[in-house]
Amino acid sequence: MMKNRSLISINDYSKEEILHILKLAEEFEANPRQKILSNYVIATLFFEPSTRTRLSFESAINQLGGRVIGFSDSSNSSVSKGETLRDTIETVSLYSDLIVMRHPLEGSARFASELNGTPVINAGDGANQHPTQCLLDLYSIQKTQGTLDNLDIAFVGDLKYGRTVHSLVIAMTMFKNTRFHLVSPMELKLPRSIKDFIISAGLHYHQYEDINDVIGKADILYMTRIQRERFADQLEYERVKNAYILENSMLENSKNNIKVLHPFPRVNEINQNVDSNPKAYYFQQAQNGVFVRQALLASILGLK
Repeated sequence: MMKNRSLISINDYSKEEILHILKLAEEFEANPRQKILSNYVIATLFFEPSTRTRLSFESAINQLGGRVIGFSDSSNSSVSKGETLRDTIETVSLYSDLIVMRHPLEGSARFASELNGTPVINAGDGANQHPTQCLLDLYSIQKTQGTLDNLDIAFVGDLKYGRTVHSLVIAMTMFKNTRFHLVSPMELKLPRSIKDFIISAGLHYHQYEDINDVIGKADILYMTRIQRERFADQLEYERVKNAYILENSMLENSKNNIKVLHPFPRVNEINQNVDSNPKAYYFQQAQNGVFVRQALLASILGLK
């Protein structure tokens, strides 16, 4: 069904295909060490820094018996000598069965996927999309709420540049009666193009500037950091960098089923005193990334 198909944007896959990945992830969570990739080489090309995405992909590949090649710092590659993205991808495609790529330029992953027949997984392209984070977010929501329908989801922080937010909002428009609560400074509102997905699905969103206005309503509280690296104007960053800080006491009157998610890295937007609260789910969320990425690799390589 998904064999040899790249994943660049979350809307490259249908709702049914997404649910298939989530179902497979359950299987891999129950048995993550299946040696089904023993004959495969996966390239991980990270032109931008990453901890969880890169390591969870490499953990997923290693646990399935595959081999990993690539780089985690483009300064250690021929890119530093002026090599074009086209030449890098064309060459690495000769050495690998699938490419996982993170790049700072929006559209770079789509470009890479159209060069030849080697499938590409977008591990983040600038402020555009992060579809594999989206899949693990969906898996985490389904696992904690028992459903992906009829949920109140609050997104907090950098909604303008936050590619994880963009992907998850688009994905959640596929499910019934999602209610979107958007909390951000004026400067960091969700882009109009992403809001249009909500409107076209016949769903509703509400915008806020105060996080306390949504905590009592939310089933999922999706916190994000204000991303210094996305700001051309550092004065603008300084104005908004500490706009939202979640404290443990702020969850006292929240729903019993609420779960706090965060795509990481965390700076100071979630106080460490939240970590021991059973409503905090972000470390389990990161662990879920391994199972979801195993499911995705198996599907694209036609092994499941």
